[in-house]
This record gives sequence, C-alpha cells and structure tokens, in this order.
Amino acid sequence: MQFLNKTFAAIASSLALLMVLSVAGVAQAEEGALDPENTLNLYLKDEGLVVIKLRPDLAPKHVARLKTLAREKFYDGIIFHRVIPGFMAQTGDPTGTGRGGSDYPDVRAEFTNVASFGSAGVLGMARSQHPDSANSQFFITLDDASFLDRNYTIFGEVVSGMEHVNKIAVGEPPANPDKIIKMRVAADPQD
Repeated sequence: MQFLNKTFAAIASSLALLMVLSVAGVAQAEEGALDPENTLNLYLKDEGLVVIKLRPDLAPKHVARLKTLAREKFYDGIIFHRVIPGFMAQTGDPTGTGRGGSDYPDVRAEFTNVASFGSAGVLGMARSQHPDSANSQFFITLDDASFLDRNYTIFGEVVSGMEHVNKIAVGEPPANPDKIIKMRVAADPQD
C-alpha cells in the first residue's frame, strides 16, 4: 500500500508540474506572439499603454519610417491634433497643425487589398491629396472606416490598450489636446 501511495504521489506531483509548465508555456507563447522588433509601445496619459503590431508584410517602407522616428523619440510630446468621434484619432505632426512632418522625404504609398480599415484599432498613414505624401503623421481608426481602403496605407493594428485610445480628447483641434507621452519599439529600452 505504501508503494501505491508513493506512486500516486509521484504521479500527482508530475501532473502538477506538467500543468504549471503547460500554463507557463501558453503564457510565454501568447507573449511571444508579437515580434518585439515589429511592435510599438505607445504611451498615453494616465499610464495608458497602447500596444501596436506593425505590419511590414503590408507596408515595409512605412513600418521602417515609424520605427526610425520612434527610435529618434520624434513622437514624444506630439499632440493628437485631429480626433473625430466614430472615425479616427490623428497625430504625428510636430507643429500640431496637421501640416507638418519629419525632416525625412515623403514615403510612397503602399496600398493593399489584403487588409482593411473595417474595424477600430487599424493604423494608417495620413497624407495630403497626393497618394505619395505620407511622412510622419498617422491615425488610429475608432470604428469602421473601410471607405479608406486602398486609398491610405495600413501599417499596423492595436492589439491592446484601445480603451486608452478611446479616451483621447476630441476636436479638430481639440481644445485641450492629448499627447503622446512616448512611443518606443518594443525591442528597445522603454526609457
């Protein structure tokens, strides 16, 4: 009987260990699902972290531009200058007017038939009337904006923190605009 008790105890211990390893493996797999090199951490007011999955498969040049600017801390302190309820929140203009950009040349359009602006949390590049005029400004959709499909470059999607985006002050421009506290590539220090 003592042999059976030890055997059952050993089996129970092994099962418990397997369950712990299994749960840890699932958590690690979920965390590992995002490539840190192609993930942006967008920090908003009140400790609001918005995690953005970049889509270099759709727009490699636009993703490269956003990562370059994030690494240069270009977006830190920039306001959301155009926020339209039920549509989108736009940022990325250092002048806060909707007319500014970075010192880099504009990026040629990378429109796609594969992805859509059909839901909240899709990131697209803002531009002028000319399709190849995207530079540093981008927007996050707040609802279905599929009428923008194939007219604006999609470069990413919010995977967590959309509740923080939904709290951004509205207006064109907002009376008291929210700003980006900082934006970092997840693979880099989050200083």
